[in-house]
Amino acid sequence: MTELLKISLPDGSVREMPEGSTPADVAAEIGPGLAKAALAARVNGELRDITRPFEGDAQLALVTSKDVDEALELARHDYAHVLAEAVQNLFPGTQITFGPATDDGFYYDFAPPAERGAFTEEDLPKIEEEMRRIIAADTPLEREVWTRTQLIQWFKDHGESFKAEWAAELPEGEELTIYRQGDWLDMCRGPHLASTGKLDPQAFKLTRVSGAYWRGDQKNAMLSRIYGTGWLNKKQLKEHLVRLEEAAKRDHRKLGREMDLFHLQEEAHGSVFWHPQGYRIWRQLESYMRRKMDGAGYREIKTPQVMDARQWEQSGHWGKYRENMFVIPDEVPNTEDAAEERGELVSKDADWMALKPMNCPAHVLVFKQGITSYRELPIRLGEMGCCHRNEPHGALHGLMRVRQFTQDDAHIFCTEKQVVEEVRAFCKLADAVYKDFGFKYAIKLALRPEQRLGSDEDWDRAEQELRDAVRDAGMMNEEYGWEELPGEGAFYAPKLEWHLTDAIGRTWQVGTIQGDRVLPERLDASYIGEDGEKHRPVMLHRAIFGSYERFIGILIEHFAGRLPVWLAPTQAVVATIVSDAGDYAKDAVGKLEAAGIRVDSDLRNEKINYKVREHSLAKVPHLLVVGKREAEEGTVAVRTLGEKDQKVTSLDEAIAMLREAATPPDLRD
Repeated sequence: MTELLKISLPDGSVREMPEGSTPADVAAEIGPGLAKAALAARVNGELRDITRPFEGDAQLALVTSKDVDEALELARHDYAHVLAEAVQNLFPGTQITFGPATDDGFYYDFAPPAERGAFTEEDLPKIEEEMRRIIAADTPLEREVWTRTQLIQWFKDHGESFKAEWAAELPEGEELTIYRQGDWLDMCRGPHLASTGKLDPQAFKLTRVSGAYWRGDQKNAMLSRIYGTGWLNKKQLKEHLVRLEEAAKRDHRKLGREMDLFHLQEEAHGSVFWHPQGYRIWRQLESYMRRKMDGAGYREIKTPQVMDARQWEQSGHWGKYRENMFVIPDEVPNTEDAAEERGELVSKDADWMALKPMNCPAHVLVFKQGITSYRELPIRLGEMGCCHRNEPHGALHGLMRVRQFTQDDAHIFCTEKQVVEEVRAFCKLADAVYKDFGFKYAIKLALRPEQRLGSDEDWDRAEQELRDAVRDAGMMNEEYGWEELPGEGAFYAPKLEWHLTDAIGRTWQVGTIQGDRVLPERLDASYIGEDGEKHRPVMLHRAIFGSYERFIGILIEHFAGRLPVWLAPTQAVVATIVSDAGDYAKDAVGKLEAAGIRVDSDLRNEKINYKVREHSLAKVPHLLVVGKREAEEGTVAVRTLGEKDQKVTSLDEAIAMLREAATPPDLRD
């Protein structure tokens, strides 16, 4: 007699199923509606194919389109496989590599035949058509377990040198799986939907093509990466495309040009040329952050840009970040007299120096100057620190990913007993800052990664301290989107992350705070305790903006360039209708400047509609229009950006209105 398996469902019921049964069989037994809706299954907590048989008694939860995150990831993974098959059908000789799901879609990297050349966006419509044909064929996606030898041989036999190389590096004895859809297959962990027909052929779109190095190494072959966006239905795709269109309008690089804020050019890859208008925004943010830090008891310092490699080795950063650091030889003169006379330098006697990629070790060195008593703790050291990281060219993206950046960085040195209170205070400080800019946010706790420094005991304590601080701040709840992220902490400490949501629903990870016991130990930082003995301080790494460059980019996109008046580089422009009003306009500008308003004048002999259009494009919040009548009556016609109607008011009233709007939020009553 066949033994029955006990399958426990989320509602507490138990179904008895014969051996060899699958989650799909359970769904069918419950009802035809669920059988049609079920996309995958969680078996004992593991996401699996719905057609994969149970190995024994199990806990089962069926996944449907209502489980949006899981359903989307499954669909996008399937779209990637369908894309790969379509490309190989259309362009024989193309080799496949990898094709993961992404946050809003998928991509796949291909090695086209040399005679074919790289793919272009002109190829995308044809590939989309073939993908829809494959989806319509409703071919089952079947999981098979292969040996490593079998996998390598198959890829070699079929001319898939990239896949064969990867397979050869997989561990011996590991269970390896492939997914077959008809005659086409790919090495993959899965899971997948039951068949290609589970995808909506109208819910995806291929978006662009770019280059990508095999395995992300620029020493390797250049591949063609095809990107796509994929969703569960056509409505979701349409909404996403609308968001993309809106995001394109808000692109900080486009608005940066239109508003004359900054530019980037090849002579300084990854570094920003700030124009006067853009640097005004920077200065306002810097002044704002200084006031917040001063009010919270931070002391500002300035540390060197270049430090000896031995310092980075001691801190542990050399081993972790060396490839992303700009290093330079610190050459010393040759001691031989002849070389000395010639003024020659020899590299064999050189020590290595590096531009700092972060401020942390330098702040420890400041802390170590002199003897620190426990009575002086906590010590909060802040720095608007300029850092450099050697990011790959392909990763650079406007202000969002640069090589030179400035952080609103600070480090708090405190006792063990002070950690929770210091983190709680930081949570409140960050909350006040983000609310001043109108952001909603989520707090996430990034937990220990596999590769890390420090003992498990230290990590247990550090993670719990962060939890306790968020709880004490009243923020460990749904309102603040509390979530824990296993494996995503830094190599030396867990961290709290602040994820901002912008005006069109995108999230940006900005602020962080990390409790670190490793760096004070490695760099021998200490204070004198109440017992007269030396003790290690806990070092809290924290930032709110993250980097000024990226935060300004986020602000530009969040506000679509229409920055709050207090941040706007030019807060008002006085524009004349007729030349007779020129003297009055100049007088108005003088009074506005005296009131602290960042104001320009526009006295050009141009039509007022032209001036309005030009200053609207530059996102000037207020345009004060003056003509002969306004000059005679001492009034201005105020046009506010985004509003249709103008308001005629006295110049004094306009100045009072602008002065109130231009006051930073932290200085308002």
